[in-house]
Amino acid sequence: MPDPALQPDRDHLMAHIREFARRVKLSGTPEELASFHYLQAQMDSYGYRTQLLSHDAFISLPGAAKVEIEGESLRCITHSMSVSTAAAGISGDLAYVGEGTEADFAGKDLAGKIVLVDGIATEEVAALASAAGALGELHVSPNEHLYEMCVSPVWGSPSQHTRSQLPKTVICTIARDDGVRLRERLARGETVRATLAAQVDTGWRKTPLLVAELQPTGDAEAPFVLFSGHHDTWHFGVMDNGGANATMLEAARLLALHASDWQRGLHVCFWSGHSHGRYSGSAWYADEYFDELDRRCAVHVNVDSTGGEGATVLTNSGVIDELKPLAADVVERLTGQKHAGRRHGRAADQSFWGVGIPSMFGSLSHQPPGPVKMLTALGWWWHTPHDTAEHIDPDNLSRDTRIVLEVLWRLLTAPVLPLDYTVYADALGRQVAQLQTELAGRIDIAGLANAIDELRSNAKAILEAGDVAPERTARINGALMRAGRHLVPLNYTSGERFHHDSALSHPAWPSLEGLRALASLPLGSQETAFYAVHARQVRNRVAHALREANTALRAALED
Repeated sequence: MPDPALQPDRDHLMAHIREFARRVKLSGTPEELASFHYLQAQMDSYGYRTQLLSHDAFISLPGAAKVEIEGESLRCITHSMSVSTAAAGISGDLAYVGEGTEADFAGKDLAGKIVLVDGIATEEVAALASAAGALGELHVSPNEHLYEMCVSPVWGSPSQHTRSQLPKTVICTIARDDGVRLRERLARGETVRATLAAQVDTGWRKTPLLVAELQPTGDAEAPFVLFSGHHDTWHFGVMDNGGANATMLEAARLLALHASDWQRGLHVCFWSGHSHGRYSGSAWYADEYFDELDRRCAVHVNVDSTGGEGATVLTNSGVIDELKPLAADVVERLTGQKHAGRRHGRAADQSFWGVGIPSMFGSLSHQPPGPVKMLTALGWWWHTPHDTAEHIDPDNLSRDTRIVLEVLWRLLTAPVLPLDYTVYADALGRQVAQLQTELAGRIDIAGLANAIDELRSNAKAILEAGDVAPERTARINGALMRAGRHLVPLNYTSGERFHHDSALSHPAWPSLEGLRALASLPLGSQETAFYAVHARQVRNRVAHALREANTALRAALED
């Protein structure tokens, strides 16, 4: 860290942890709002200008659940965005679908059935089961714990166009041992009838969102770094997301002490609706403040679930290509571990890719690989009532906060934003080179390869520019931000900037899917002409984005 004063204070961190351990913070509840008032008071005391906003969000809070197998009641929970039932519930025969992949569902008549699924409830299974006409889903936990989940495939609050994608099934989870017994009965050819009942409070409600700003230059239009994390929780949620909230408060406090050294401002956002609204808070903010974000936001740093006991793995947090060198340098220097630069998943309040904002992190520190397959590596207590203060390791919390502090310090104080688009160009270049081979001349994409080469050259020239006059530095930073507005959506969206893609898993570089679809056809296929229409449109979108990015970077390099 550049200044010894920027070392996190363990006592401050743990005082925040004790505060966050006091309340269950379900989205849109009075207890959550009371905790938001604590956040606001802290940020006010650090010198930030704060706004506690309130907005409508589509929130789903699970209540009581019942699973009965031929009169036997099993320990269970239901899930956020599950269909709610009358007291009698719904009944149907169980049908085993393995881990609930698309292949597991293929070719099975599941209409009117209750699917038995190995693993924690997910939006992918909810979408497949709903499409198959299933009545319900019975998920089998990987262990004895029952994991709370939001299973909506819709990112953020649904619109009139996306509300039809919400789950149409009743969804419950049971413990591993109960699931094993049911699976064994089905394997013996027995018919097993189940009854599922769920009380889920789903609908529009007001939720809070805290925005804290510090703009030391005094320029209301100057660029800023967005630093965010959710505050709503499952149960007490002391790690998820109390640990991250403690990290956010301590980082904000220490950074504000040295704001005179900043080159750009800092906006700190605490979201609601992450757990119970599928990122409704950050999605609303991205939509409501799109223009400001588009004009002024340089980078987004998200933080989630810091300080967990046993979280010794610092190599696997998500980061966008152009920020990989920054993440790798900070993590290795502070921990000795080599950061893998994992591609972001479709999670962690990453609602800003459509705007075109480079992003990094989400969950930062993870558990070592274990023998049981889990959805995440955040500890067995994650998303359960056991996520309490006893599972916070003060040393790990201090370590994780140091990493976040160093990253933010670099982003705030570097004269030229540390965005390395040569890494981006290399990653996209590999994708296009593979497509050129697979397309076998069915469509000409040589222009894309040439534009990527130009992007690499322009980005390299910016990296090698060295110390430049302040006026030129501002021009370079503006160019990097404008380039990102075109390049980031290619990497992490289907290409639509103003509507959020679904919350389902996406392939890498989803904007290239039209070219991949054409490449996947056998040579001579009668479908080729149809697929070529869409492939040309996709090629043009990519070419346009690269041209605009290169134009911006070239202009910044001119004397």
